[in-house]
Amino acid sequence: MMAQDQNAHVHAKYGTAMLSRRSLLERAGWIIAAAPFPFATGMVAQSTPSTGTRQPGSVMAELSTYMSEARTRPLPDEVTEKVKHHVLDTLAAMVSGSQLPPGRAALRFARAYGGEKVAMVVASKVLCGPIEAALANGVLAHADETDDSHAPSGGHPGCAVVPAALALGEQFGIDGTRFLRAVALGYDIGTRVTMTLGAEAFKVDAHKSDPSVVGTFGAAAAAGSAASLEAQQMRWLLDYTAQQSSGIAAWQRDTEHMEKAFAFGGMSARSGVTAALLVQSGWTGVDDILSGPDNFFLAYAPQADPAGLVEKLGERYEVTRTNIKKWTVGSPIQAPLDALEILLKRHPFDPEQVQHLTVRVGTHPAATVNNRDMPDICLQHMMAVMLVDKTASFHSAHDKARMQDPAILRQRAKVQLIPDEQLQQRLPRREAIVEVTLTDGTHLTEHVEAVRGTAENPMTRDEIVAKCRDLMTPVLGTAACSNLISAVLGLENANDIRKLRPLLQLD
Repeated sequence: MMAQDQNAHVHAKYGTAMLSRRSLLERAGWIIAAAPFPFATGMVAQSTPSTGTRQPGSVMAELSTYMSEARTRPLPDEVTEKVKHHVLDTLAAMVSGSQLPPGRAALRFARAYGGEKVAMVVASKVLCGPIEAALANGVLAHADETDDSHAPSGGHPGCAVVPAALALGEQFGIDGTRFLRAVALGYDIGTRVTMTLGAEAFKVDAHKSDPSVVGTFGAAAAAGSAASLEAQQMRWLLDYTAQQSSGIAAWQRDTEHMEKAFAFGGMSARSGVTAALLVQSGWTGVDDILSGPDNFFLAYAPQADPAGLVEKLGERYEVTRTNIKKWTVGSPIQAPLDALEILLKRHPFDPEQVQHLTVRVGTHPAATVNNRDMPDICLQHMMAVMLVDKTASFHSAHDKARMQDPAILRQRAKVQLIPDEQLQQRLPRREAIVEVTLTDGTHLTEHVEAVRGTAENPMTRDEIVAKCRDLMTPVLGTAACSNLISAVLGLENANDIRKLRPLLQLD
């Protein structure tokens, strides 16, 4: 029910009593407005009813209208193809993540607190409520460093957006085209929020978790589209999303990747779905959380220009600027592995021929991957693995015991990580310079400016399929994996997204 209809209904039901109470409140407002203290203006503004009485600002009006129309707005063919790539990549991250500690914890949670059997939990037999499913699948999607990332916003949109769209897509039985549009919208909205806030400063100066904010707004937008929310409802959706936007950078101290999986994927997907379901069930809220007293930007980044939220909306699709990882490791390790692979192909050498290996990356990325306890986020370890194996597989990136292997430790001792201020200035480009000195005096250098899988150096459909097949086959089996890949790449032909369920769940 829209706000005007609600007000009319309340007036008809309560009549004179409502007017009497209102007249008292108005008189109190006049007294407060006349009182000589600094909070008068704010208090009067807050006493104004929050629904149906004030026109939203121009940014909110444009944004909420765009969001409400996304479900019927065709995507360009090349954008549709990109969305399918990212859906497939995220589903593969969920499936492979089910075998890792955060994923196993998510499955235990879903089994214990399942709720109504509405939506699936990937790589399990569990059916549960949409909020629980979004949380569990979000954790699965970021149980590893396999999922996608969006450099300009500092976010990992897929691990929150896809689980949210999937949960409410199942609840409301939307078709494949609607699902793809909802996912595209999630990428567009979530990433624009922290880009507008100023992603790097937001993370460093405020100690906030920018990927959590990206994921929460992205998940909410995707869920709201799947729930067919209208423009007014989208405004309330953004209000409840802003109230739930959270996350602090302390996840970097988590040595099991569990809190990180929750902060990036599970919490964000859950919060977005919650916001959509609250509004879909009839909740109202603040019409414009982007402006007015105590608004979202005042709380997070007073200097930000809200117009960034609608900049080139409908022209620049952020999914096309989102990276798909070739290597299943932390983002700052992608370019170094690319560089070392190039050197090994150009000038083959054995690990024992290496005297010294230097890696230069930006100062902040260097801090994230410097001698970490987890193999897939430890640059020195993964470079040693690449020297020995000539590649970096999903298995090797998660073999923690191998971090104590003498053969790996010998190579790791040769690796020096140098934080580079010049490369820091090149962010969000994840550049790296790798220099290898061989025992015969040969000096090899490779500077990777565009990581494989980025918008500047994209992976092909075949490369993405090969990556996903490698991640999913050990869990789903060869036939089921092939059927799932075909179904995702043909999603525009699906009349109900729930047809993915038997392909993603285990018998």
